[in-house]
Amino acid sequence: MNVILGVGGGIAAYKAAELARALMERGANVQVVLTAAAGEFIRPLTFAALTNRKVITDLFGTGSAEEVLSSSVEHIRVAQENDVLVVAPATADLLAKFAAGLAPDFLTTLYLAFTGRVILAPAMNTNMWEHAATRENVAKLAARGNVVLPPDEGLLACGTTGAGRLPDPAWIAEAVVTIGERRKDLEGETVVITAGPTQEAIDPVRFISNHSSGKMGYAIAAAAACRGARVVLVSGPVNLDVPYGVELVAVKSAAEMRDAVMRQLPEATIIVKSAAVADYHVANPAAQKLKKTPARMSLELDPTVDILAEVGRNKGDRLLIGFAAETQNLVAEGRRKMETKNADMVVANLVSKEGIGFGSDVNEVTLVLKTGEVIALPRATKRVVADQIFDHALRLRLALHARS
Repeated sequence: MNVILGVGGGIAAYKAAELARALMERGANVQVVLTAAAGEFIRPLTFAALTNRKVITDLFGTGSAEEVLSSSVEHIRVAQENDVLVVAPATADLLAKFAAGLAPDFLTTLYLAFTGRVILAPAMNTNMWEHAATRENVAKLAARGNVVLPPDEGLLACGTTGAGRLPDPAWIAEAVVTIGERRKDLEGETVVITAGPTQEAIDPVRFISNHSSGKMGYAIAAAAACRGARVVLVSGPVNLDVPYGVELVAVKSAAEMRDAVMRQLPEATIIVKSAAVADYHVANPAAQKLKKTPARMSLELDPTVDILAEVGRNKGDRLLIGFAAETQNLVAEGRRKMETKNADMVVANLVSKEGIGFGSDVNEVTLVLKTGEVIALPRATKRVVADQIFDHALRLRLALHARS
């Protein structure tokens, strides 16, 4: 995917360097265009070093007559060669110029010539963001088909707190990939995904949980959305941004997760159970905080509901994918889980293996399929692994339908 990164003149311009890197990490070719104001906050050399490409700053060249002539139509060439235009930060000034169709510099001229997907990430002072003129400009741009990513809330550079902060560059990059590079092979599907740990209360301030970060489940959700699916993410407590275009259902306990999944089941066509659900919950959680004493304390634990097994009993013709986090006998345990839970595929990984355990950004998994196949996927980022899981899942579904 070829991406133009337009950088407006705001203090958040420094984050655009992180965005350029994040886009390249996701396989994009990045052409940076700086406004004159942006050049006051961050130098073109920074982006040239990151992207290994010339950074465009002027509508007209300042050298020879040939260079000036070439530059005069460069905005047309750049518009034709790229798939997505993302502007981050999109300042109030740029939003106004885009909305009015003004073209005083390269970026605004390019915007008018560009026919691909346009993604705008506004960043500015809260009062500027909430001003009627800015709201009208945003509404106009959205009505024309531009995607306007909502700014985050928090402490701004001006010292105030409110809406107007540029979202995390990694989140913006994921949104750009989702919007600009959809493969469409999951279009029309409703994918329900569980992610993260559950928390089982001991008392009002303590709970039993596990080390799951939710990163694998969130990567799967991002991949499904990127491929055109409607995605419902049922997530336990994690510290992750919800991927662009994904519906979040936040839960805490295994019982809450079970109820949320069963509510979504009628509309689901694919269910991916990647959450690390607690196997036990406290039989009688204390109503008040338990006080520490010198005596040993015992907890009476009951098994939690087996969500994967319950979905397996009621899945009909839905595709069901389970996960098995193991420390030994990987394939045998994956096959056992697939057969006892009536899953179509189990994604098994050795959480004890160095570098791919809970919290890691990479994974190395083995797919155990209902067809009898066992497929080892090489170590890769969880986002890459997520796409490979869907590649094999869709092929599996075709094979299962052919059998029936």
